[in-house]
Amino acid sequence: QVQLVESGGGLVQAGGSLRLSCAASGSSFFINAMAWFRQAPGKEREPVAAITWTGDNTYYADSVKGRFTISKDNAKKTLYLQMNSLKPEDTAVYYCAARRGSLTILAASWDYWGKGTLVTVSS
Repeated sequence: QVQLVESGGGLVQAGGSLRLSCAASGSSFFINAMAWFRQAPGKEREPVAAITWTGDNTYYADSVKGRFTISKDNAKKTLYLQMNSLKPEDTAVYYCAARRGSLTILAASWDYWGKGTLVTVSS
């Protein structure tokens, strides 16, 4: 099993920045990809960004391209999401996810999930 714990969420004004972290523990050696998803009130969970464990492939949702950066520290088993130029529409619970297979943006295909961290962007 793999445990994922997110941190770094909070309240920020529009135009501000936050960095989310996701610490992985447990049997994480077979993880091939990690990702950030988000879910706003009344909306479906959507992919934000994803990265392979080797770092050779990344994905960004069009809505966050140029503003968000996904990265990881393999030694620390930690995934990051640097979020700049935040907008009120970025308000959501952000979830970290991991999977054994190849990178995909289908939420149902991810094997492990954290409990989420709330990001609120005020206008």
